[in-house]
Amino acid sequence: MKHLLYIGNKLAKNGGNPTAIDVLGPLLEQEGYSISYASTKRNRLFRLLEMLFATCFARNIDYVLIDTYSTTNFWYAYWVSQLCRFRKLKYIPILHGGNLPNRWQTHPKSCQRLFYYAYRNVCPSLYLMEAFGNVGCPNLVHVPNAINLQQYNYKERPLANPKILWVRAFAALYNPEMAIHVFNKLLMTFPNAELCMVGPDKDGSGVKARKLAESLGVQVDFKGKLTRKEWTELAQNYDLFINTTHFDNTPVSVIEAMSLGLAVVSTNVGGLPFLINNGEDGLLVADNDVVSMHNALLFLLKNPSEFIKITKKARIKASFFEWNQVKDKWFLIFNNDT
Repeated sequence: MKHLLYIGNKLAKNGGNPTAIDVLGPLLEQEGYSISYASTKRNRLFRLLEMLFATCFARNIDYVLIDTYSTTNFWYAYWVSQLCRFRKLKYIPILHGGNLPNRWQTHPKSCQRLFYYAYRNVCPSLYLMEAFGNVGCPNLVHVPNAINLQQYNYKERPLANPKILWVRAFAALYNPEMAIHVFNKLLMTFPNAELCMVGPDKDGSGVKARKLAESLGVQVDFKGKLTRKEWTELAQNYDLFINTTHFDNTPVSVIEAMSLGLAVVSTNVGGLPFLINNGEDGLLVADNDVVSMHNALLFLLKNPSEFIKITKKARIKASFFEWNQVKDKWFLIFNNDT
């Protein structure tokens, strides 16, 4: 049995949003891996200290998995990786965030120290594989984000109703105000349209979104933070899913929407064009282009045959991320000690 130390933001039980560590960790455990985790601390300094402590005093660990983001959390990964190097532990950064490649521009030396000495650098998207490959990063492996497809009930819809779902944390990066502007424009053609927005407020963007909806005089159903089970059940009442982000990698919420039978319209940023084949299993529009996203929704609402085609192909695409399809890639990493 392999023993793993998983470093990441394991904050779901303390009111935070579930992250990769909350999904991948249990999936690996069910395959027989023994896993220790850090950290559950909400305070950033205490979280870093717990991560470093766990890495420093870990015993009989085969690999250290490190969730690596483009934000402040990049430095958590950096310092843990350097401690792994000192202790001669095999560490595996798992790359997250569409803006992560920019770290090579702003902090090239730190990126070299973090990624060049890694046992493997796991890229959940072909977008990050390409971006990191272009800067000469070694030991790259493509392992998609995994979902348990059986947890997502596919609903076949004969046509699209103007019922729209948005699921993401309220943060400037994810541009929630764009969703409200798109919805406001759609109401001119479909006055019975609905918009439901799900997610916690990370940086005050939720407050701004509510104020925008109020100023425009539109009724938006703000649900706040929901569990994955809660929002996927809620999704049965909706037909369209919009993703308005400025940067992205391969968002699990979009994969989940595709698996549920929702037609996805997303901004064409980061890893999204590597996930969605425009016009085949979803629709892509330019970043922050309200008019184009509105027109894409109109296209789906007025063309049932295209809506059906896209949702069926999207479900097939989502099946590529099923854990039973992905897990062998992890087994290959852990069982290949070259």
